Amino acid sequence: MKKALLAAALMSAGVVAHAQSSVTLYGRLDAGLEYISGLPNANYTGSTSRFRAESGDWGTSLWGMKGVEDIGGGNKVLFQLEGSFNTMNGQGPGGGGLFNRWATVGLSNSAYGTLTMGRMLFISNGVWDFDPFGQSNWSSASLVRGRNWPQSSNNIAYQSPKFYGFDVYGQYALSNATNWNGNGTTPQGREAGLQVTYTSSLFQLRGMYDEIRNNTNGNFTDPFTASREYTAAFNVFLGQFKIQGAYQAVRTSAAASAVNAAPTSLDHEWGGVTWQATPAAALIAAVYHVNANKGGGNATIYTIGGSYNLSKRTLLDIQVATVRNSKSANFGLDANNAGRGGNITASDGTVSYNENPLPGHSQTGVYAGIQHSF
Repeated sequence: MKKALLAAALMSAGVVAHAQSSVTLYGRLDAGLEYISGLPNANYTGSTSRFRAESGDWGTSLWGMKGVEDIGGGNKVLFQLEGSFNTMNGQGPGGGGLFNRWATVGLSNSAYGTLTMGRMLFISNGVWDFDPFGQSNWSSASLVRGRNWPQSSNNIAYQSPKFYGFDVYGQYALSNATNWNGNGTTPQGREAGLQVTYTSSLFQLRGMYDEIRNNTNGNFTDPFTASREYTAAFNVFLGQFKIQGAYQAVRTSAAASAVNAAPTSLDHEWGGVTWQATPAAALIAAVYHVNANKGGGNATIYTIGGSYNLSKRTLLDIQVATVRNSKSANFGLDANNAGRGGNITASDGTVSYNENPLPGHSQTGVYAGIQHSF
């Protein structure tokens, strides 16, 4: 009996000695000054302008921790916790809890890939790699009103290893309702997506399909919040220049509402170039465009900007942008909710402000800031 206990103790000691773990604390602080004109007044009868200190225009301010434990045999246990916050007032995430961006745990194997579960950025955020402005506040999410950058709960994700330049990534998020697709008892309907990427030294291509279902009935009812999205994107690497572009088709179904001639489909595309003028300085120019059906109109964002690295962790950034709307469109520079702008009173009496300009009007903005990563 004593020999058996001794053997078990030695085996346990060997496992403990073999397993290696590490935990990394990381974060990013983004702050700056923003001027924007063409904002609606409170009554949505005219336009005004605003100058303010702002957090997160160039990139979300966030903090988190991630860890890995090597359990042998090429296998690792992984976790990641990450939440956003406002640099200007120190307030944490408004929704989704302390770790509103990432709260995942999973297993990884160098030969078979990585499987994770929990809350994570939804797969539609995969356009980040192909957006010249890296999903800044005024870029690839603006004209689809945030459709490209949501988070997703109850998610199971798989990332394959690279194979001859190809890799595959997929997500499947449960509604956690008694109805598989959602029945209004939970804040999220079923969500899913798949992307395939090919990467070489000269270019990178990505094809992506994703879907977000209405949490009340499981249907695709709104192009901005509950829809299917088809994406084709590219990067071309030409020395100091990187050329980027994408096309997205956002589609709903026959269940989409026809009230107020709300759009049921969007065609969204963009293109831009980054010039790495020096190892520290980069200049960026891009154009983003959207066409909405059923009288939703069209809009185009023209933007230029750049960054200068003071060090490996700190950069200065600037962006100048303008959005031009057709007669019936009211897209803003930010990813605002659809609908009229100005003061909006909710059913509980709460008043909020929507930055959408008057239909057919434009908005112009300038942002300059500093970003530090640790």
